[in-house]
Amino acid sequence: MTEMLPSPASPLKIGTRGSPLALAQAYETRARLAAAHDLPEDAFEIVVIKTTGDNMTLINADKPLKEIGGKGLFTKEIEEAMLSGGIDIAVHSMKDMPVEQPGGLVLDCYLPREDVRDAFVSPHVARLADLPKGAVVGTSSLRRRAQLLNYRPDLNVVEFRGNVQTRLKKLDDGVALATFLAMAGLNRLGRTEVVQSAIAPEEMLPAVAQGAIGIERRGDDSRVAAMLEAIHHVETGQRLAAERAFLAALDGSCETPIAGLAELDGGTLRLRGQILRPDGSESLADEVTCLIADGPEAGRMLALDLRARAGAGFFDW
Repeated sequence: MTEMLPSPASPLKIGTRGSPLALAQAYETRARLAAAHDLPEDAFEIVVIKTTGDNMTLINADKPLKEIGGKGLFTKEIEEAMLSGGIDIAVHSMKDMPVEQPGGLVLDCYLPREDVRDAFVSPHVARLADLPKGAVVGTSSLRRRAQLLNYRPDLNVVEFRGNVQTRLKKLDDGVALATFLAMAGLNRLGRTEVVQSAIAPEEMLPAVAQGAIGIERRGDDSRVAAMLEAIHHVETGQRLAAERAFLAALDGSCETPIAGLAELDGGTLRLRGQILRPDGSESLADEVTCLIADGPEAGRMLALDLRARAGAGFFDW
């Protein structure tokens, strides 16, 4: 494969959004590929692509994501660039990815998963339980909103869109007393000093695939497939296969509050899942343990069971 490897004269192009976190993830991917194939980092070119979602978020900063088009708004232009040959691979935060990829594209490479927990961030309050009655909490996540209101229906939850830096500035400006961010993103940005406490999954089950980076490619690109195989983290892939099967059988969009987490222990996989009414008034949760190979089917069956228990209209706004 040596003759097919990229070089500074003919670099492999890595597509990404332009936020600091997206770039940090692209740099990590580049470093892992360079190390795995003993190549200089300039054999890889980072290509920043502005997405419809980036533009619409700036214009509609106070609207929920579902009202401006959903998760796909943040991947459309990147995936179009890959299909047209403008880039070779794309780096994504897996918790933000739709469960289905466009025809011709494959998502089967994952980097080792980071901390899955949510971080409680507040300049003034140490823990979620310490928030005063009626406190304003900012989040753009339907899952976090519903979990918060289920736990503390007295809280005033407001829309809080933007990248990590934007949300931290909103806190400093007093728009809200607290917010929640992914520990994984703060770790990758070196911003853990803002964390008041990391919230255990038993208290707040994370989003499906939270903490995982996925690398998308063209399905017919055998050179890239072989390169990515060298950096694929098998255990993360096994966990996400179960979690994303759970998500796909429920909904898979950004319009429903869903949480899920798979963990491995030897040859066994434990999957926890949760669905909530959007207003937080009801939560249904369960878990299943199975062989790792059975994870996707177990995820699907867990989802079907929760859907049956929820009944019609559970996710209605």
